[in-house]
Amino acid sequence: MVTVQSISNYDEQHSSAVTIGTFDGVHIGHRTILEKLIKNATSNGLKSTVLTFFPHPRMVLQKDTDIKLLNTIAEKTKILEQMGLDYLIIHPFTKEFSRLSATAFVRDILVNRLKTKKIVIGYDHRFGRNRNANINDLITFGNTFDFEVEQISAQEIDEVSVSSTKIRKALEEGDIHVANKFLGYPYMLTGTIKKGKGLGRQLGFPTANLALGVSYKLIPKNGVYVVKSNIGGNIVFGMMNIGFNPTVSGTEKSIEVHFFDFGGDLYDTQLQIDILERLRDEHKFDSIEALKTQLQKDKETSLRILSA
Repeated sequence: MVTVQSISNYDEQHSSAVTIGTFDGVHIGHRTILEKLIKNATSNGLKSTVLTFFPHPRMVLQKDTDIKLLNTIAEKTKILEQMGLDYLIIHPFTKEFSRLSATAFVRDILVNRLKTKKIVIGYDHRFGRNRNANINDLITFGNTFDFEVEQISAQEIDEVSVSSTKIRKALEEGDIHVANKFLGYPYMLTGTIKKGKGLGRQLGFPTANLALGVSYKLIPKNGVYVVKSNIGGNIVFGMMNIGFNPTVSGTEKSIEVHFFDFGGDLYDTQLQIDILERLRDEHKFDSIEALKTQLQKDKETSLRILSA
């Protein structure tokens, strides 16, 4: 897959099959659309192309700084590449871009730049300045500029919407099983391992402190989780705590991972943590010894789950 930053940097001469959207999570509902796009492109000699935007339009137009997304751009790119997409175009979303007329968007971007011959899009898709153009306008543009529009049904769109809502709600409630079911893969947190206070090591459970580096990524409910990660080409399992470490009077939220059977130095390493199961809520224990006892129980429970 070729990833292109900004439409202005896309300069290919072959014809494309295109879909447009944020595709946050690239979950099972999205995959139905994307598989349809890729299959259609392959059978018609076109290049399968996703046009997406960043920042999220709501961040720009509504100043919705509290919006939380299921994927970082890097995570989304990785998932789309695994699906077999030909091109991913990530266009900077700005107020200026939002004011582009529907005619200019279709003519200048879809037709002249992307050489679109097929668009796979939802029946409720709206575009152009003030989102004043709809699917019927797009079909009319297709007749004018010689491209075909394939509508995604209301049922399929509802599945996409329901999936996104359920995933966010499940993560906020700590229901990893439901979230992963609708995603079609384990929910991931990606970041850089930074030096912490060393409290885990003192407890006999050294931890890698994950710094996400972005504020918009949705972090699941505080608690303890069973996780896995690919470290140097090897799958390593562990348990992760999300929260404030109340037993040791922590004041800042942290994401800390204790890997089983791993003792290497991970500082400044970029890691993807896949979340497999949730063990329990975060608790304030009466003593450090009580916390150490619980951590050992958590490890034993994790290993049982992983061996099942």
